[in-house]
Amino acid sequence: MKGAALVAIAACVGNLLQGWDNATIAGAVIYVKKDLKLQTSVEGLVVAMSLIGAAVITTCSGPVSDCIGRRPMLIMSSVFYFVSGLVMFWSPNVYVLCLGRLIDGFGIGLAVTLIPLYISETAPPDIRGMLNTLPQFAGSAGMFLSYCMIFGMSLTASPSWRLMLGILSIPSLVYFVLTVFYLPESPRWLVSKGKMVEAKRVLQRLRGREDVSGEMALLAEGLAIGGETSIEEYIIGPADEVADGQEPTVDKDKIRLYGPEEGLSWVAKPVTGQSSLALVSRQGSMVNQGAPLMDPLVTLFGSVHEKLPETGSTRSMLFPNFGSMFSTAEPHLRTEQWDEESVQREGEGYASEAGGEDSDDNLHSPLISRQTTSMEKEMARPTSHGSALSMRRRSSLMQGAGEAVEGTGIGGGWQLAWRWSGREGEDGKKEGGFKRIYLHQEGVPGSRRGSIVSLPGGDVPVEGEYIQAAALVSQPALFSKELMDQHLVGPAMVHPSQTATKAPIWSALREPGVKHALFVGIGIQLLQQFAGINGVLYYTPQILEDAGVSVLLANLGLSTNSASFLISAFTNLLMLPCIGLGMWLMDISGRRTLLLTTIPVLVLSLVVLVTFELVTVSSIVSAAILTSCVIIFICCFVSAYGPIPNILCSEIFPTRIRGLCIAICSMAYWIGDIIVTYTLPDLLTSIGLAGIFGIYAVVCVISWIFVFLKVPETKGMPLEVITEFFSVGARQAAAAKNE
Repeated sequence: MKGAALVAIAACVGNLLQGWDNATIAGAVIYVKKDLKLQTSVEGLVVAMSLIGAAVITTCSGPVSDCIGRRPMLIMSSVFYFVSGLVMFWSPNVYVLCLGRLIDGFGIGLAVTLIPLYISETAPPDIRGMLNTLPQFAGSAGMFLSYCMIFGMSLTASPSWRLMLGILSIPSLVYFVLTVFYLPESPRWLVSKGKMVEAKRVLQRLRGREDVSGEMALLAEGLAIGGETSIEEYIIGPADEVADGQEPTVDKDKIRLYGPEEGLSWVAKPVTGQSSLALVSRQGSMVNQGAPLMDPLVTLFGSVHEKLPETGSTRSMLFPNFGSMFSTAEPHLRTEQWDEESVQREGEGYASEAGGEDSDDNLHSPLISRQTTSMEKEMARPTSHGSALSMRRRSSLMQGAGEAVEGTGIGGGWQLAWRWSGREGEDGKKEGGFKRIYLHQEGVPGSRRGSIVSLPGGDVPVEGEYIQAAALVSQPALFSKELMDQHLVGPAMVHPSQTATKAPIWSALREPGVKHALFVGIGIQLLQQFAGINGVLYYTPQILEDAGVSVLLANLGLSTNSASFLISAFTNLLMLPCIGLGMWLMDISGRRTLLLTTIPVLVLSLVVLVTFELVTVSSIVSAAILTSCVIIFICCFVSAYGPIPNILCSEIFPTRIRGLCIAICSMAYWIGDIIVTYTLPDLLTSIGLAGIFGIYAVVCVISWIFVFLKVPETKGMPLEVITEFFSVGARQAAAAKNE
């Protein structure tokens, strides 16, 4: 996963610049106020202009990124950073300075909104949480480096605030070079626009392997928004070998499932009563009797993680030892047009005979590289609809047992498959369609040959290895009912680029699963801001000064300002190992577990702060306890509650509208940030520091309740499966309300 990690690190330079700027303006404003003789209100405006710019750019950043791509928006972010640094370095008066701060806010808004999205779309599921904690680490590292710079400059005879602010242009050049020459476009965005060749090449670079057909198929299936999804249960075993030229057959009570790779198939026996996932789905809110207000979605996700395989999730856990099920045959020469550019060419046939290097004409469709059943033999190949995709007729199974093929899993123990549902039409023709299936292994694989395995719901004959699996069954993203009406036999699928404009993007926000995800995303972003991190950071220098730290530094010959900068640098330095710990635990313990564990510590820290603000004790004891509580609060916050809201928001929305939805959640973030920032002085005057910390403690309690009842665990799951779960969970929640 070296490629994905390096790409994430390079993208996080934008967050480093955000942290750098936040710290720089906090130090430089002292000298700006003195040099330009600013009033308090104007001083606040100078600081707040970046917040205003970030909020403004966020309103359009998501939809624009959905339209033109993630990478161009990151390039724009680096340009905004660079230009703002030059403007602030030159600024002759406060008006030009405010303009520079506004442009700087544009860069910050794009970075904060889109970098977590970009990382989620490029990272593999098993390390997505760790990589998406990097923005928090980079932001704190930027603040630490900036405070060190400001501290050094404060020791000079005449510190220059213009130089402090203008230095931003230097690292922004590095960011620009990385975004232009190193960062690839998001493969999920490329698939959504039908650029399949480029998406495949990006995935090969990110994953460090040639075979990415499974993930390519997954990305194409992720284009769906909403839809009816059912949860089924299967006992699955390897498909029987088929001689060349023969069609595979299965018993009437069994189903043949097709994988995304050439020759990959299984035989499945539907059962009931075995899968914890299906059990939760059938019982609905009954499983939440211990917590009647808990969202069924939370329980649904939890049922998966109870059975999550302990080993790595890049390789599928389905049939981990059954290499005989995987095909290693050479691909067929006949291939379908799949890339966006090829379907736009006029006068070309439906298929190409080309072979060799990837091109617009010979890239295999991940959705059609599979065997077909006899039901599809009568399907006529369309000649006038170049975007329709047919199934392959023949299959070749493996040429030697024991070989395993990389790339067959889609992460988190999940496997992508399809099944053909055929039926006899009124005119005697065979007709039907595809069902897309996300399989998740549950139970322990077996290898009892020639035996009968007794299971509730019926005896399942097993002639070879088998596993027990839950299945999310839905219509494929590229299935076209219109084409089915034109071709009454066989399957019909459309090209991804043709599905991009089928429905207005805003209409997708009305989908129950999307609305459910927006509720979770907006709620956790607002609660995070109201939990008080900005207030605690704002008053940390004052608290440490009361603890006597500044006096100690003054005795070393440091001025008050220099001592304050050094204290702030020390505070940010403490954050880094705590964020590192959070990065390590993010994909082990999970997002939900980290929040439920650390938020009580935040509450306890705030309660102690309030208590010692109200109670008079020894100054030494009070200073020591207050300092400890502040450090504990900050360290716990940045390890979990700081990065997790952005991580969750980048995971829970469908590909087509992910940018738009994240922009909405980011707007909630910036609105909460502005409210907290501007109410702090008034609240301090009216209710004092103890009252402010008391409000923060109450909000943290509400946050814990919200997380416990509404926030699911998403660790290790493919993004496409997560959005499918939200769709299922939304319907279960609606059904629970109607009961």
